[in-house]
Formats: sequence, structure tokens, C-alpha cells
Amino acid sequence: MPGNPNEIKLVNNAMSNATRRKIMNFLNEGDRTVEEIGAEAGKAMLDFHLKLLQQAGLIELKENTAGLTEYGRNFLKGKEENEQGKGADLSQARPIEITEVRQLLPCIADSSKFRTIANMAPPLGGVLKVLEPIFPRGRYSEGIGALIIQENEVITTIYGTGKVTMTMIKDEEEARNRLEKLKNTINEAIAKGVAPAPREKVRVEPMEIYKYLPQTNCGKCGDQSCYTFAIKLMGGEASLDKCTPLKEPKYATNLEHLQVLSAYI
Repeated sequence: MPGNPNEIKLVNNAMSNATRRKIMNFLNEGDRTVEEIGAEAGKAMLDFHLKLLQQAGLIELKENTAGLTEYGRNFLKGKEENEQGKGADLSQARPIEITEVRQLLPCIADSSKFRTIANMAPPLGGVLKVLEPIFPRGRYSEGIGALIIQENEVITTIYGTGKVTMTMIKDEEEARNRLEKLKNTINEAIAKGVAPAPREKVRVEPMEIYKYLPQTNCGKCGDQSCYTFAIKLMGGEASLDKCTPLKEPKYATNLEHLQVLSAYI
């Protein structure tokens, strides 16, 4: 059973990806062929995912069949026990309203789009962390005390202080429509009193990562192309800070998207 820091790191890396978690849950029902796993979890990079799970000691591969190891079964059992009864209490939270909407400067990445700021009252503070599961692609950042939500090209950041920002907004009407939808989603969760249990995040594909990279193939990261770099990001073999062009102001929005997507790799 993994126990030393390097082995624990392998397990954490293996289980940090939604596809690999899906494979583990699928195998929890019994041994499966590689073809069956591909039909369930997707064939993209399947060999790579299975290899990482095997290296972490979570599964074993025999010819064309995969199954959980004893450690893998115990790992899932312990995870299920830890997650039972963890529905968060929202009973003290009050419904929110959008109190102000105004446009800021045009987006750096696209001058035809805007960055929008709004105010939400009352401020939700730490309740934002509880609300993370209701958004398919949302993550709570402890560092800035905010819930960051990605929906297509738009990134919405809700701060504990009540400030809300949105990127890549077409106009004020779109901003108000999105904010109204956001308000209703949050208020529905507050009305129920308990947030839903954590759920699987939307799977990220290499092309989605590549889409937001500079696509200059400059080689500054040490790879021959931006797509190769995207593959390495997916596999945990590279980090965003290796792409130095992303630090340029014109790629600020791209970097924001990549930082959100990296939470689901």
C-alpha cells in the first residue's frame, strides 16, 4: 500500500483527473476490458490514464483487462466513507440581489468585448465555498476568497465581499442576463438549505487547453509545439508558468481560462 511521500504523490496525481476518477468508479463494479473502459470513460488518452492508475498502485492490468487492486478498493471505500454526510448547511445564508452593474475597460484579449463589474448583496463570504458544487465548472479559490466559474468564453468571479466580475461580455444586456441567472441559481440553493454533494467536474480535453495557449510554437517552454505542451499539462508533466508568453498582457484572459481549466485536469 502506498505510504511514502513519492507514492502518495503518485496517487494524488492519478486521482486529480476526472477521467481517471471515472475509470476507478467504473472498475469498482468489477473488472472490465480496456474496450469497455473506453466506451464508459472515453478513448482519448486512455492508455495514458490507465498507466498512471497502474503506476499509483490503484489498478492492475492483465492482458486486455483492468481491475482494482486491494489498495484501490480500500482507497475508494475510504473516500466514500469520508464523503458521507458532508452536505453543507446553508440555512443561515440569505437570498442575494444584484445591486449594481457597470462596464469597465474593454477586454485585453478582444477589444469588442467588455470586463464587467457588479455588486451582490448581502456578501456571501465563506458560503461561496459551499456553493461550488452547483456549478459544473466552478472552483473556490482560498487565495482570493472567491468562487470562479467558467462558462464558454466567459469567466465569472464572485468575491466573498460581494463584488462580481465577468470577462468577455458582449454588452450590458448580456451582463444583466447572466447575473440574473447567477442570482437565481444561488438563491435556489439557499432556499433548499443544503448544497448538493460534490460532483464530477466537466472533463477537459487537450484541444481545450491548446485553444487558450498562445499557439506560437515558440519553444520557450522546452517543447516543440503548443499542442505538445498542452499534452504535458494534461499529464501533470508541465506547469503553466513554463509558458512565458502567457505573462504578456495580451494573453491575460487566456491565462485566466487556463488557470480555471487546470483545476479539472
